[in-house]
Amino acid sequence: MPSHPLRVAVVCSSNQNRSMEAHNILSKRGFDVRSFGTGSHVKLPGPAPDKPNVYDFKTTYVQMYNDLVRKDKELYTQNGILHMLDRNKRIKSKPERFQNCKDKFDLVITCEERVYDQVVEDLNSREQETLQPVHVINVDIQDNHEEATLGAFLICELCQCIQHTDDMENEIEELLQEFEEKSNRPFLHTVCFY
Repeated sequence: MPSHPLRVAVVCSSNQNRSMEAHNILSKRGFDVRSFGTGSHVKLPGPAPDKPNVYDFKTTYVQMYNDLVRKDKELYTQNGILHMLDRNKRIKSKPERFQNCKDKFDLVITCEERVYDQVVEDLNSREQETLQPVHVINVDIQDNHEEATLGAFLICELCQCIQHTDDMENEIEELLQEFEEKSNRPFLHTVCFY
């Protein structure tokens, strides 16, 4: 078992739904966790599919919440966006971009393949200093509230199993294979180095 708690990052595109739900569950289970997005901007559903609400990563969850209340409180209450932002602001003040974070993690879990590719590309473009391994794992999670909750529990269970391995480096492949079979979802996995 690792001598320190696993340092976990959970990453989706906008650091709003999937990564924040997993951040919430993992932190309640005692994990050292942070969450991120990889997009150039934060996008939230708007009044129509082709009219998203777009924010800078510097915009706080409170500012987004207030903006959407001003725009159409009923719509954003009905579609769950205000509830999601309310949860988010209790976890941290604003979304963060993975590419701007220089902290080191044992495990980076992404929520879709495009985000996985962006994380791996970013980690591989950094200058290697310590050669400390970081396992990057993708768990495909649809970007809706229900799937985010189910995905967060799956991510939490995966992290708990990894935390309790005697030798993460040698046991992780077998563990991921078990999770693939059990969850009926494909997992991507690679190792990068800091």
